[in-house]
Formats: sequence, C-alpha cells, structure tokens
Amino acid sequence: MSTAYKNRIQEFKLALTEEKINLKTLRELCFNGIPFEGGIRALCWKVLLNYLPPDQSLWGAFLKKQRELYSQFLKEMIIQPGIAKANLGFSREDVTMEDHPLNPNPDSRWNTYFKDNEILLQIDKDVRRLYPDMAFFQRPTEYPCRLILDPQNDYETLRRRVEQTTLKAQTVNRNRSGVTNVSSPGKPLNLYPSNEYEVLPNGCEAHWEVVERILFIYAKLNPGIAYVQGMNEIVGPIYYTFATDPNSQWKEHAEADTFFCFTNLMSENRDNFIKSLDDSQCGITYKMESVYSMLKEKDLELYLKMEEQNIKPQYFTFRWLTLLLSQEFLLPDVIRIWDTLFSDEDRFHFLILVCCAMLILIRDKLLAGDFTMNMRLLQDYPISDVHTILTKAKELQDNS
Repeated sequence: MSTAYKNRIQEFKLALTEEKINLKTLRELCFNGIPFEGGIRALCWKVLLNYLPPDQSLWGAFLKKQRELYSQFLKEMIIQPGIAKANLGFSREDVTMEDHPLNPNPDSRWNTYFKDNEILLQIDKDVRRLYPDMAFFQRPTEYPCRLILDPQNDYETLRRRVEQTTLKAQTVNRNRSGVTNVSSPGKPLNLYPSNEYEVLPNGCEAHWEVVERILFIYAKLNPGIAYVQGMNEIVGPIYYTFATDPNSQWKEHAEADTFFCFTNLMSENRDNFIKSLDDSQCGITYKMESVYSMLKEKDLELYLKMEEQNIKPQYFTFRWLTLLLSQEFLLPDVIRIWDTLFSDEDRFHFLILVCCAMLILIRDKLLAGDFTMNMRLLQDYPISDVHTILTKAKELQDNS
C-alpha cells in the first residue's frame, strides 16, 4: 500500500470520526473513489445515500429503530396468509367461506397472495442471474436470517414459496416496457435451469436469496411500482458492498441497511421505471434526450454523425441511465463509478455527463463506423478503464 493511499485512508478516517460529519468535505473525498479498507466505502455510502444522519450521536438509536422496522416488515410480509404464530403478534386466520383461495374479491388476502407470487417469480428469475460470472451471490451468507429460517417458525420462506408455486394460468414476466413474455397455459415452469443457482440446504441461504427478500419487501411496500426488471441490478452492488464489509458489526445487518439505502436511491431514480412518466420532465425520455443535448453542446461533429445514422439515444442510453451503468462494466468498476455518482449532490446530472464522456471517448471509432458497427460499440462499450471515463466527465462538468 503506497504512502499516498495510506494518507488518503487517514483523511477518510478523520472525516468519519467527527461527531458531526462535514458532508461537503466527505463528498469531495468520495468523488475520487472510496477505499474499501476498514469498511470505509460501506459507511460512506450509507451517509451519501441519506441513510445515516451526519450527526453520529444519533446513529445508535437510529440504526436500532430501522433494523427493528425491517424485522417487522419480514414478519408482516413474508408469511403465508392464514398461517401465523400467535406469539409473534399474529392471530390464526383459517380459510373461511368469506376468504378462500378462489375468492374473486380483489381485497381477498388469497388474491393478494397469488398476485405477489407473480412478482416473486419474476424477482426470483432475475436475482438468480445476478453477476453470474461471480461466485459471491451463490455463496451462503454468514448471517442467514434466523427470523425466517428458524424451523420453529410457521413462516413459509420465499424459497419454499417459489418451489411450491406453479402458475396454472399464464406465467407473466413483467419488464420495464410493460407486460411481456406471456407463456402458454400449462407450460411447466422450469425454476432451476442447470445454468442457474442451486438452493442451499435448510438453515443456510445464499446471498441471492437475501437480495430476493429485499426486492420482494420493496415491491410489497411500493405497490405503485412494485418490481420492475432491472431493479436487481441496482440493489446488487449495494448489497455486495455492505455484505463484504470487513467490520462484522455492520456486515451482520447488511440486509436491513441495503433495503433502506436501496429504497432511498430508488426514491430518486424510480421515475425511470414508471412507464406512464416516460415523456414527462422527470421521466427517462427527457434524460435520454439530455445526453444528446449535452453531446450537441460538447461535440457537434459527433452529435451530427449520430443523428445522420439515426442512432437514437433510447437505443443505448436507456440501459445506461436506468441501471446506473451497472451492466456496462464489471462489478468493481461499477462500484467505483457509484462512489463518484453518490458523492455528487446532483448525482443523476453527473450520470448524464458520464454517458456523454463515454461517447466522446470513442468518438474516432463512432465517426469512422457505420450504423451496425456503432450500435455494436454502444451495446458493448469498449473502454474498461472507468478512471478515464470519470476524469473526462469531470472535465466536461468543469467546462460547463
């Protein structure tokens, strides 16, 4: 470890030991990348994502309250209607004439249960594919959720729920563009293809199962948006960062802390996932067009070339913007980009600068290429050095 890097770690430690963290100083430090050592990155993200308040004297009580709240969500939402334990504050409600599995009433708990299963199956399918080139998400967590996995509980775990669910009617996969991939009725549901994760023995759970639970609870608490394909790509790097924290006191609560940080980030980013808002000023179409507006201002020649070839921003910036570049780079590089994005107060404006920088850095190839070659470049971005990209984005910001 170089002396300069050691000094940098020391700067972070100083900033994070102040009773009231100076957010301006912390943001400036984080902008150039956050060290992993000592759990510094995980702690900084919790502050930058407005989870932890700057006043450290409030942390103990705040974290206790949030983690208890998350436990309450687990108790209330990951439970089969009609099966509950009295000693956990629930009363047993048997199937009745008024509420039974075939009850067509939209307020029926059974109706809700079956609708939730559709969402759960989509989440399950997506989280199993999270960073397939990394073993991390398949490995068992050191801190499985005892509340859910305790054999004494009458809870039906999400794992069991997925295993037992076969939708007799059409299986619907919902992605960002609405409802797609409607399979034929009666088609067998292959839940565990050979190239996807196998489940672990009872009492253990893999990291992907924790991510699945976070997304399911988010969907239950946010019925207006529920779950849309791609959210798994946003929660993944946050959970990975918290679940690999070298400080076990923080790592133990990675699930609850990830849930609240993801919720905060989605409160800023959720409009990108709501199709009815696409063409509004807060929607994704406006943001995609902003990339081209900025390109026109910074590099007119390249902008005109893209226009001439009819390469529309939605062909590639849709994924870049909605998923915060999480699918364009390897996970360590995504995390490095997010250090900078999270540290910028106007993080989504800086994301547009990053997208513009990515285009300008491959301008020579784009100017020389035809439509097919250029689309291939944009769909599989050729530069892997994220430091170069972030430096260019900062340069564009400084010259605005």
